[in-house]
Amino acid sequence: MNPKIKKALQDPYYACSLFLNRVGRFVSDENFVKWTYYLTFRKKLDLNNPQTFNEKLQWLKLNDRHEEYTQMVDKYEAKKYVANLIGEEYIIPTLGVYDSFDEIDFDKLPNQFVLKCTHDSGGVAICKDKATFDIKAARKLLSRNLKRNKYWSSREYPYKTIKPRIIIEKYIEESAGGLVDYKFFCFNGYADCVMLCIDRHLEDTKYYFFDNNWNLLRINCRGKSAPKGFTVPKLDNMDQMFSIAAQLSRGIKFVRVDLYNVNGRIYFGEMTFFPQSGLDPNLLIEAEMRFGNLINVN
Repeated sequence: MNPKIKKALQDPYYACSLFLNRVGRFVSDENFVKWTYYLTFRKKLDLNNPQTFNEKLQWLKLNDRHEEYTQMVDKYEAKKYVANLIGEEYIIPTLGVYDSFDEIDFDKLPNQFVLKCTHDSGGVAICKDKATFDIKAARKLLSRNLKRNKYWSSREYPYKTIKPRIIIEKYIEESAGGLVDYKFFCFNGYADCVMLCIDRHLEDTKYYFFDNNWNLLRINCRGKSAPKGFTVPKLDNMDQMFSIAAQLSRGIKFVRVDLYNVNGRIYFGEMTFFPQSGLDPNLLIEAEMRFGNLINVN
């Protein structure tokens, strides 16, 4: 079976993306989000009275558009925005920014680094050792992503006018290896909770939500099935991370602020306005209602 067809049968969002990528440019933004929502959840999107998290993210796509959001999602320009608010010490050093892959001089790069597109999500090429780094595969991945415009496949307006570029960053990891993602769900200056993404470098990634008092939230599959009394050790500077995420979200109805903590040092990762493009069928109703109630669409 064709890999694309196989994936489409398993993933409704991917299936509707394949279809709408063919005809998407001829569809209005409102119809596009209605169709993708229906194809994903098999129910009608209520834009007049949205209640759930995914519903309200679709409403925000259409009604909460600001030019500065484009800077916030650009992986290069966002560093300037964030540094101006909280300081350069939280920024992962940039090793270079390029319009095309062929502009990169790998001889001038350190032995370890990370490549990604500034205008896209996913598609990261990590080099831990230049001697074994597959440059050909990285070129194929990033050159393909440079041609994409995420706006047309999602109607996430902040991505519409970003200039496609490749950014190379310093490679960071914790002393024990790997890197935990701390994804803070923020609502106009209030950091409600954080999702820990543990063992991202392994096949069995673990996701746990904790509120700002470090109580496990049983609002996703991992949390709901965790045994009684389960927890993850709270970092000494976790309260500072919550504070940073809250500060970066002021004036924004919803944004997810991603941070890293490398041996006690906090780094900014990125800002995401529409996790899973607001089409996440894996969210439990507890999460849908908790986050939906915190977004004010009035």
